[in-house]
Amino acid sequence: MRQDREEQEPIRLLLADDHPVFLEGLLSILGPVPDFEISGVAGTGREAVSLAEQLQPDVVLMDVHMPELNGIDAVREIIRTSPHIGILMLTMLDDDVSVFSAMRAGARGYLLKGSRGREIVRAVYAAADGESIFSASLARRMMYYFDSQRGAANADVFPELTARERELLELIAQGRSNPEIGTMLGLRPKTVRNHVSNILSKLQVADRSHAIILARESGLGADGRTSK
Repeated sequence: MRQDREEQEPIRLLLADDHPVFLEGLLSILGPVPDFEISGVAGTGREAVSLAEQLQPDVVLMDVHMPELNGIDAVREIIRTSPHIGILMLTMLDDDVSVFSAMRAGARGYLLKGSRGREIVRAVYAAADGESIFSASLARRMMYYFDSQRGAANADVFPELTARERELLELIAQGRSNPEIGTMLGLRPKTVRNHVSNILSKLQVADRSHAIILARESGLGADGRTSK
């Protein structure tokens, strides 16, 4: 791979993490690689978005939990303005919610912070070449998940939601209001509000409109009415 890049520009990297010790370790792994150039370091999600726009790196390595703006929301903003940038999530979190939220946000890969140096280096090369890459344990879980979902309902594309929350999301995607949902499901207004709040949080979306877009892109609400 290095031979293929001898006559090419280096892969420019932006590192985004708020843990100095981990950043030092990451720099010690990536800094010596001849094909890599560390273009910048961000300590907050908002700074990562700003530096990505200014520096236009080839690859961003992003932690999920970041101050000011969480890593997944930062990914969305970076992809929205610079879709050519490859983003790798590098985090301690290996739960399904974080993994699938990162995928939907546009991340090209998801690695655990315990990954070996050579795995991280290989992931950077892959992301720079437009490929998707995940740590071995996560890749196995993803394969199992998608295999188990073949032929299943589209609602199952949101594994982070409970059955009741998926039921509400289906109605939200149909354009139903909270009072209508409460009447249809026999729920109190406060209970509906709590469910909706949980759905927005788990889907990592800012408001109801974004939840509707995400749900409809996944096939929910297709048989219901259209919201006004």
